This record gives sequence, structure tokens and C-alpha cells, in this order.
Amino acid sequence: MNADPATSDAELIGRIANGDRLAMQVLFSRHHVRVYRFVLRIVGSETIAEDMIGEVFLDVWRQADRFEGRSAVSTWLLAIARFKALSAIRRRGDEALDDDAAAAIEDPSDDPEVAAQKKDKSAVLQKCLMSLSPEHREIIDLVYYHERSVEDVARIVGIPGNTVKTRMFYARKRLGELLKAAGVERGWP
Repeated sequence: MNADPATSDAELIGRIANGDRLAMQVLFSRHHVRVYRFVLRIVGSETIAEDMIGEVFLDVWRQADRFEGRSAVSTWLLAIARFKALSAIRRRGDEALDDDAAAAIEDPSDDPEVAAQKKDKSAVLQKCLMSLSPEHREIIDLVYYHERSVEDVARIVGIPGNTVKTRMFYARKRLGELLKAAGVERGWP
């Protein structure tokens, strides 16, 4: 197999199922950055996100023969990544923090004066996004940053399409409220 950019992801998965290492390398090079960024937004740790990438693509290598083609390969990858990231968060949450470790964790919230002093709307937007619930932030991330359709998001998250639409509505509404409270009006300069 050559590394032809015209080779579809589904064809690569078929070749991976037959043990084609070059197909695996091509698939990895196409998707690892997107999957890494998605996992990083969920877990909030570069180290954990890097570990998750290896686990996601190892699962792809092992389970390529089980890919049924009911969704895009990229959707399948993000679903695997989401499951692994949420599992990592649960494991991390189960670990008890000692008093020194707990004291070393910084409080990321800013007081209103600091928020008002921020001039970069992108930084304010990122802060507001992090204030959303994990469910709403996940939907916004998949739709706007990963440009996923409602149907794809429903498959990745494992919820009905109407629930995706409802969460999207409330996430945008809440994000608008947070941006207004931070002194950011609608629109970009």
C-alpha cells in the first residue's frame, strides 16, 4: 500500500484489519492531532492526553476488524477517545489527594476585576467555555471545534440527536450569558 491521500479512512481500517502497518501509520498521521486535542479538552492534562492517544490507536489496531462502517472512521476514533478519557477521569477521581497535593492545586477562577482586564476575547471565550458543564462543553467542542454533525455527536456521546440539539441550545445560551457577564458583546472585532 502507498500513502496515497486519496485512500479513504474506511479502506485504511480494512487494511489495518489485515495487519497493514503502513495503513496504521497513515491513519495515525491523519487523525492523531484531532484526537489528542479532543482528549486534552476532556482530561485537561497533556501527559494523560498523550497516553490516551497511544491507547486509542492501539485499540484501533486490535479492533479494526470490528469496525462496521455505520459512522465515519473519525467519529469512531473520537468515540473510542471519549470513552478512554472519561475512564481516565474516573480513575483519577478515585485516587485520594493528600493535603499537600490538594493545597498545591491552584484555583483557576478569576475575580471580576481580572476578567474585566483581559483584552483578548479568545482568552475570555476559553474561560467561559470551561465554565460550562462537562456535557455542554463536550457538545460545543465536538460541533464547533471538530465540526461534527448532530448525528455524529449523538453517536460519539451515545445520546439521541434531539438531546444533542437541546444541550447545544442551552450551552449556547449559557455561553452567551457568561460572555456578557465578562464584558464581551456579541461579534468579533
